[in-house]
Amino acid sequence: MNLNGRSTLVTGGAGGLGEAVVRLFAAAGASVVIFDAAADRARELADELGDSVLAVVGDVLSETSVGEAVEVATGLGELSAVAIVHGAGVAGRTVNRDGTPHDLDLFQSTINLNIVGTFNVVRLAAVAMAGNEPDEHGQRGVFINTASIAGLEGQTGQVAYGSAKAGIIGMTLPVARDLSPLGIRINTIAPGTMGTPLMRSMPEEMQEKLVSTIPFPKRMGEPDEFAALVGHIVENPYLNGEVIRLDGALRFPPK
Repeated sequence: MNLNGRSTLVTGGAGGLGEAVVRLFAAAGASVVIFDAAADRARELADELGDSVLAVVGDVLSETSVGEAVEVATGLGELSAVAIVHGAGVAGRTVNRDGTPHDLDLFQSTINLNIVGTFNVVRLAAVAMAGNEPDEHGQRGVFINTASIAGLEGQTGQVAYGSAKAGIIGMTLPVARDLSPLGIRINTIAPGTMGTPLMRSMPEEMQEKLVSTIPFPKRMGEPDEFAALVGHIVENPYLNGEVIRLDGALRFPPK
């Protein structure tokens, strides 16, 4: 799908992987709505990239907030690509080292942000996409969700995060089947260890330990590499219902 002159939406677009996607969409000639809770950074990035990029501050779990973001995006043109890049996790074992059970509120909030928040954006944006005129391939739009290889091989202490990302992986194929009659595709990227600002802020020794487990290239992935894969998914009309690892052949050990 050619995004030039079309509208796009990026959740978690104010920084890290999401920011790289915002920049890629804008460079492709698309209008972009940055949907993020980080108000100052979202507005700063929108101001930097010009009039075709707008910031909407809100919560992916709020039907009102997501509806507003979709409405702003459709006001800029046909909403044709949505990259859902928000997500966060907490560390905790089913039974912690001190013998206490995993905090249930933390588990639920991680599930809500990742699974429920992702689906909330998909279900509302898909309604808007369904009204688009199909392109030469019959496409009306495309979603790119973000999971993690933790959703496939979660480590010790990743029960909440791994479960949440597994849920995003699990919704990919049924949503693709639901939306295929409408000409809407959906794919999920499962990144490995990515060099986001948060990861780069970790102590050097810890970064080196993480990199040591990656076969090749022996480094963290770059946000621009994530964005490049998003761009390919948008452009390739035969990619649908797929989960794509982006991890340098990394397979997480148990811990």
